[in-house]
Formats: sequence, structure tokens, C-alpha cells
Amino acid sequence: MASTYLSLHYHVVFGTKNRKPSIDAEWRSRLHEYLGGTISGLDGFPQGIGGTADHVHLLLGLKATHCVADVLRELKKASSVWIHETIHEPSFAWQEGYAAFTVNATARESVQRYIGRQEEHHRERSFREELVELLGRAGVQYDVKYLD
Repeated sequence: MASTYLSLHYHVVFGTKNRKPSIDAEWRSRLHEYLGGTISGLDGFPQGIGGTADHVHLLLGLKATHCVADVLRELKKASSVWIHETIHEPSFAWQEGYAAFTVNATARESVQRYIGRQEEHHRERSFREELVELLGRAGVQYDVKYLD
């Protein structure tokens, strides 16, 4: 084969430190735009970004040369600096870890809709409940002490 063809899409979820509801609705959409721009700047492909006061969801495409952990480390670092300097929230911090799930190309639209309905979705269930469900559906083993 003369070239390499990939379809590497990830649904990524991470929260604020201690699940503190510190992503204010006034600047949340700006944060989502910044996250998308940062993903693009890292040579990735933002395909959906949403969230609430205590967490974000991203649908992103990556190249074969990307390492998910490296991309997320840079994304979280850059967005923390942006929040500190632009939003003037010096105490803001992301949680240490994240959840990342591969997404089949045929499921991308469904995941995009899910990410776009986060505000509505979390009127009925907590971030923890959502995360436990996502982990369970993906068959990911986890330690409950790291969920809070």
C-alpha cells in the first residue's frame, strides 16, 4: 500500500480538581473554543467539545504519531495556563487523570450529539454516575477510590 490510512477517534473526559464546579458558564464556551484550537495546534482534529461546571468531554481525531497521554498532558497544561492568565482564575486546576475511549467512525455523530447535550444530561445525573456508566460500557476496570 502506497500510503497509510487511519481512523483514530477518541471520546475523552476529564474533570476539574476535586470535581469543583469551577468552569463558569460565562466563559465555558470560550474554554471549549480554546481546547479545540489547542487540539488543532497539536495537529489533532477537534470534532466535538462540551461539558459542565466540573468536567469536559472531547471528541477528537489523532494521527498515528500522536500519543494520547502526551496530547492530553499538553491540552490540560495549556488550558490551565489560559484559564489562569485570561480568565484570572489562579486556583483553577484539572484532575490528574482522564478517561479516553476509542470511537468507531460510524458512532462519531452519536458521540457528538451526546457531548453537545451535556448541560441537559447532567440535570439528571452526576459526573461520577456518567463516568461509571461510560467505563462499564467500555469494559474498563477501575478503582472506585479514583472516581472522586
